Amino acid sequence: MASEDDDKPRKKVAHEIGQDLSLLSVDELGQRIALLTAEIERLRAAETKKRASKDAADRFFKS
Repeated sequence: MASEDDDKPRKKVAHEIGQDLSLLSVDELGQRIALLTAEIERLRAAETKKRASKDAADRFFKS
Protein backbone atom coordinates (compact mmCIF):
# COMPACT_ATOMS: atom_id res chain seq x y z
CA MET A 1 0.00 0.00 0.00
CA ALA A 2 1.47 3.37 -1.04
CA SER A 3 1.71 6.22 1.40
CA GLU A 4 0.34 9.69 0.69
CA ASP A 5 3.89 11.06 0.35
CA ASP A 6 4.45 8.99 -2.80
CA ASP A 7 2.00 11.22 -4.71
CA LYS A 8 3.78 14.47 -3.86
CA PRO A 9 6.43 15.75 -6.24
CA ARG A 10 9.89 15.35 -4.77
CA LYS A 11 12.07 18.40 -4.31
CA LYS A 12 15.26 18.17 -6.35
CA VAL A 13 18.30 17.93 -4.12
CA ALA A 14 20.49 20.94 -4.91
CA HIS A 15 23.56 19.52 -3.22
CA GLU A 16 24.46 16.40 -1.34
CA ILE A 17 27.32 16.49 1.15
CA GLY A 18 30.24 14.41 -0.11
CA GLN A 19 28.94 14.20 -3.66
CA ASP A 20 31.40 13.90 -6.57
CA LEU A 21 32.10 17.42 -7.81
CA SER A 22 34.19 16.49 -10.85
CA LEU A 23 31.22 16.58 -13.22
CA LEU A 24 30.09 20.08 -12.20
CA SER A 25 30.95 23.20 -14.16
CA VAL A 26 32.51 26.29 -12.60
CA ASP A 27 29.11 28.00 -12.75
CA GLU A 28 27.40 25.06 -11.03
CA LEU A 29 30.05 25.08 -8.31
CA GLY A 30 29.49 28.81 -7.81
CA GLN A 31 25.74 28.28 -7.53
CA ARG A 32 26.22 25.58 -4.92
CA ILE A 33 28.65 27.74 -2.96
CA ALA A 34 26.06 30.53 -2.94
CA LEU A 35 23.35 28.09 -1.86
CA LEU A 36 25.46 26.66 0.95
CA THR A 37 26.62 30.11 2.07
CA ALA A 38 23.00 31.24 2.35
CA GLU A 39 22.18 28.09 4.32
CA ILE A 40 25.10 28.70 6.69
CA GLU A 41 23.83 32.24 7.29
CA ARG A 42 20.33 30.89 7.98
CA LEU A 43 21.74 28.34 10.43
CA ARG A 44 23.82 30.98 12.22
CA ALA A 45 20.77 33.24 12.57
CA ALA A 46 18.76 30.37 14.05
CA GLU A 47 21.63 29.53 16.39
CA THR A 48 21.85 33.17 17.56
CA LYS A 49 18.11 33.30 18.18
CA LYS A 50 18.11 30.02 20.13
CA ARG A 51 21.15 31.07 22.14
CA ALA A 52 19.43 34.34 23.09
CA SER A 53 16.33 32.42 24.20
CA LYS A 54 18.42 29.99 26.23
CA ASP A 55 20.41 32.80 27.84
CA ALA A 56 17.19 34.64 28.76
CA ALA A 57 15.77 31.48 30.31
CA ASP A 58 19.00 30.86 32.22
CA ARG A 59 18.93 34.43 33.59
CA PHE A 60 15.26 34.10 34.57
CA PHE A 61 15.73 30.84 36.46
CA LYS A 62 18.94 31.97 38.19
CA SER A 63 17.16 35.03 39.60
